[in-house]
Amino acid sequence: MLRALSKPLTLEEFLKLPETKPASEYIDGQVIQKPMPQGEHSTIQGELIIAINAIVKPQKVARAFPELRCTFDGRSIVPDVAVFTWEKIPRKENGGVANLFQVAPDWTIETLSPDQSQTKVIKNILHCLEYQTQMGWLIDPQEQSVFVYLRNQQPVVLEKAEALLPVPEFASELQLTVGQLFGWLLE
Repeated sequence: MLRALSKPLTLEEFLKLPETKPASEYIDGQVIQKPMPQGEHSTIQGELIIAINAIVKPQKVARAFPELRCTFDGRSIVPDVAVFTWEKIPRKENGGVANLFQVAPDWTIETLSPDQSQTKVIKNILHCLEYQTQMGWLIDPQEQSVFVYLRNQQPVVLEKAEALLPVPEFASELQLTVGQLFGWLLE
């Protein structure tokens, strides 16, 4: 949903607004509300966070966050899953996780919802890649395919059940196939 405004908001004005459910993003001066997650989207998102964190969090290599606002380079986006390497996680003085993340994630993962603009989602992934994100995934449950985006490389689409999904080097122990990913929808 695109919010009609009498005058465009600045990023600073947008960040002072109350949060919406589902989250709104600030992209190129426009406020765009994300679609409400549905069953497939929520299932994949939840299982991915568990699977990623089981590999990277115990060794303090990285951490996966659901629906985390990331504000950088004039945009404020909310990837479905944002993965940050441990040293890039913003911290409070006491060492706890900070509320504000003003940096691009190391790995951004989006799950396409029905009626969601694939173009908008891809633009967010490409924007992240411009700002040091190592990898982006676009998961399409309807097509049962995963588009993998890497900086300065052609995107790759994976559809075969046995295809192993590429992951950033810091998560190399995560061995997940396309079939396993979409198999979560059958559990």
